[in-house]
Amino acid sequence: MAIEIKAPAFPESVADGTVATWHKQVGEAVKRDELIVDIETDKVVMEVLAEADGVLTEIVANEGDTVLSAQLLGRLDTDAVAAAPAPAAPAEAASAAAPAATDDVLLSPAARKIAEENALDPATIQGTGKDGRVTKEDALAAVANKPAAAAPKAAAPSAEAPLFAAGDRVEKRVPMTRLRTKVAERLVEAQTSMAMLTTFNEVNMKPIMELRSKYKDLFEKTHNGVRLGFMSFFVKAAVEALKRQPGVNASIDGKDIVYHGYQDIGVAVSSDRGLVVPVLRNAEFMSLAEIEGGIANYGRKAKDGKLTLEEMTGGTFTISNGGVFGSLLSTPIVNPPQTAILGMHKIQERPMAVDGEVVILPMMYLALSYDHRLIDGKEAVTFLVTMKDLLEDPARLLLDI
Repeated sequence: MAIEIKAPAFPESVADGTVATWHKQVGEAVKRDELIVDIETDKVVMEVLAEADGVLTEIVANEGDTVLSAQLLGRLDTDAVAAAPAPAAPAEAASAAAPAATDDVLLSPAARKIAEENALDPATIQGTGKDGRVTKEDALAAVANKPAAAAPKAAAPSAEAPLFAAGDRVEKRVPMTRLRTKVAERLVEAQTSMAMLTTFNEVNMKPIMELRSKYKDLFEKTHNGVRLGFMSFFVKAAVEALKRQPGVNASIDGKDIVYHGYQDIGVAVSSDRGLVVPVLRNAEFMSLAEIEGGIANYGRKAKDGKLTLEEMTGGTFTISNGGVFGSLLSTPIVNPPQTAILGMHKIQERPMAVDGEVVILPMMYLALSYDHRLIDGKEAVTFLVTMKDLLEDPARLLLDI
């Protein structure tokens, strides 16, 4: 029986998608719920899984093709028997005495790509697929275990070789991903459609650093391995500041101002595919541990490309932490339809005047970019001052003062 393989149903916010990678080729066996093809949209990569065991008999939409919701991608025959593995067995048996080569190992296309990108010997990867085939998951597991195995060679000078040899006048042209294209469009749109302005302040991080140093071990033990970072304090402070300055939490819809009675905080996360902004929904009801756990979970999903559209939809305010990359100061760009974004930066010791004396303190610059069409300078400055007061005296977050 032939089964049609179709693109997933896209939500209203996604018009179409691009066929990113076929993980199976015509003639290959497919198991139920096994990954067949990836569809890349403007926001996430959606995986298409097999509905039943069978053999891929036809590919209708090739890699790079644009597809619509529920469009036909290919066909799967549940009655057919995979033809490729059977004749390959004698050839492999005949060459068993020869040294293992890359072509002697059964790899899925995705696994082969991962092995090549991470300089893995396919012969060393344990395959769990049919007939010992190395699947994408097997290759990813091998990559995860690679650092421990490669530890003795860590000192090799070629660990980070340049992309091109010195003196070569070589160019490499690659197509821009849909996500990167969409991010570029939104950033340009934000700068051309908003009256964007940025205001700055600075925060003495010593109180939070001392609090974190004192309780981080107990916090991690109490909350089942969740680590206490700085982001949870900033999210908490932002929620309180948004309550006091509701205009910063609002958005513009045509000629209307939409005030939100909730605080859904987007956390900008950098991934290999581009910048993504998963959302902590109803952050006003979340504890420090829940915030830290949520952010850590989003970070893992972003790295693995597992974030869903629902997790990145909405948001009333965004926090971007460029400090993790060493940024000392920046002007973040607002994420429409939101009207403001907070930029965190590197903590750096600086001489500060305190009660007439010069004291070395760990300081962080804060930047609030906002849409001046809705938010006045007074509201923006008051918002940052509120955050500064709460962060420099964390007890106020507990006392709600």
